[in-house]
Amino acid sequence: MRLRPILYGLLVLPLTLSLWLSLDLRAAATEMTVYKAATCGCCIVWVEHLRANGFQVNVQEVPDTAEYSRKHGVPDALRSCHIGIIEGYAIEGHVPAAEIQRLLKERPQAKGLAVPGMPLGSPGMTVESGRRDRYSVVLFGADGQTSVYREYPGN
Repeated sequence: MRLRPILYGLLVLPLTLSLWLSLDLRAAATEMTVYKAATCGCCIVWVEHLRANGFQVNVQEVPDTAEYSRKHGVPDALRSCHIGIIEGYAIEGHVPAAEIQRLLKERPQAKGLAVPGMPLGSPGMTVESGRRDRYSVVLFGADGQTSVYREYPGN
């Protein structure tokens, strides 16, 4: 009879440990560093959007984000007001959290994602009127090639 609790413990302990480790690794996988100008308000709202969707965000205020965008291979035409770095990918502009999660799941051969400009209705660019611009989330590669990763309709 004393053998049963020992056997049970030997079966449950590895499963519990495995679950704990996978949760710990998942948390580490969602850490992002965001570089933004100190005066930018929409960047803060975008960071709040990421945090509300499970990302752990470390914000670094910098005088100019352009050097970080260049360093991480963001083409000039795709630049915006802030850049996030997560697991080696660059996330430029107001990219929705769902697309970042998809990127991390699919792991395409790419440098990152971008939402060029500051389209109304994108995360961080909400307006009281509810107006939304049509915009694209763009996947970009090291060679400068781009493709539409997802299209968001306007109204």
